[in-house]
Amino acid sequence: MSDDVSVVEALMSRRSVRAFLPDPVDEATLRRIFECARRAPSGSNIQPWKAYVLTGESRDALSRKILAAIDDPDVDGEHEEEYAYYPRTWHSPYLERRRSLGWALYSLLGIERGNKTRMKVQHERNFSFFGAPVGIMFTIGRQMEQGSWLDYGMFLQNVMLMARAFGLDTCPQAAFNRYHRIVAEHLQWPADEMLVCGMSLGYADPSQPENGLISERESVDDFVRFVGAVDR
Repeated sequence: MSDDVSVVEALMSRRSVRAFLPDPVDEATLRRIFECARRAPSGSNIQPWKAYVLTGESRDALSRKILAAIDDPDVDGEHEEEYAYYPRTWHSPYLERRRSLGWALYSLLGIERGNKTRMKVQHERNFSFFGAPVGIMFTIGRQMEQGSWLDYGMFLQNVMLMARAFGLDTCPQAAFNRYHRIVAEHLQWPADEMLVCGMSLGYADPSQPENGLISERESVDDFVRFVGAVDR
């Protein structure tokens, strides 16, 4: 692909990839992705996003630090999210959708229900960026309110769509949020910044079964209500 790929093609081919090839991504391509992604709209053009791109030893060192914390029960228990990404109480239909996705992934990987050991191993692959050559950490100023977080979502979507324009894939990851203190210390960002999420970026490994997962979407009629006269 090239950066003139259609918007529709980028949208329809974007998915969360959980196994990447080790092939490097050059800095010029990464810069082009962010040059385009920065055109995301934001209220009063305040552009509330910042990104930290990790490759090589910097990426690997962060992975080691987080995995070491996970392996130490005393240390791991000290970590918690700085904001609630998911609802604190699950209700239908969101719980069913979440479970459906999880079991679809585990089925592709051959992980049986109740196999907590293999589930843990799969979850921990988040922190090695699923083998991707590029990891990204996104932060926002602590003074920003909900509107800026909405703007941020559009920026993240732009990053993922532009990655597709270059034949790259991504996986946005809230899993890093629990370990925000480790990430912040590793990257030495200012105290007034907080972690929004991480992201893996690279070339999908087509040989891995988990990359066959295509999550379901509700039909338009399930979530859109047309009010007034609409031409058909």
